[in-house]
Amino acid sequence: MKFCSECASPVSLKIPAGDNRPRYVCDSCAAIHYQNPKMVLGTIPVWEQDGELKVLLCKRAIEPRYGYWTLPAGFMENNETTGEAALRETREEAGANVTLGKLFTLLNVARVHQVHMFYLATLQDLDFAPGEESLDVQMFSESEIPWDDLAFPTIQTTLELFFADRVKIRKGGDYGFHTQDLTRPMRSDGETK
Repeated sequence: MKFCSECASPVSLKIPAGDNRPRYVCDSCAAIHYQNPKMVLGTIPVWEQDGELKVLLCKRAIEPRYGYWTLPAGFMENNETTGEAALRETREEAGANVTLGKLFTLLNVARVHQVHMFYLATLQDLDFAPGEESLDVQMFSESEIPWDDLAFPTIQTTLELFFADRVKIRKGGDYGFHTQDLTRPMRSDGETK
């Protein structure tokens, strides 16, 4: 940051009085500009028919990770709840209408200053199509998931936890709520698991 968004004067990086870390502070109006993690919200859209469960995934049409598969998700906007953001991103990326369930994963990705949250979701119908940020949208059973072509560690972790909980459900359990700190970096293109 070079200039204050309040008065357009230059800013300096310093520790403000009463704080414990460097912040951008305006040299003129003394406004403190805090930088906080971004929230990424999404869903795990599922359809179950005749005992077979499938998950809807989107193939990314944007960088980073162009051409890789992801759950529908994106950055939360101001004046949205987390649930509203998850529903909006699902409509935008997959053209899908879902009924939102409970929060399933909360994943801290501190190295990129993000928090990823995924809600369980049930597709209302099979009327879906790629949005502007998706090349393709498809349904996958667990055995069909393109594990080596998933876009981000948060997607892989969420899907692994989801299918692990499915085993519990078959034994009379329920979906849990999972939170983790993810420190592993993304695989580079061409690198396998």
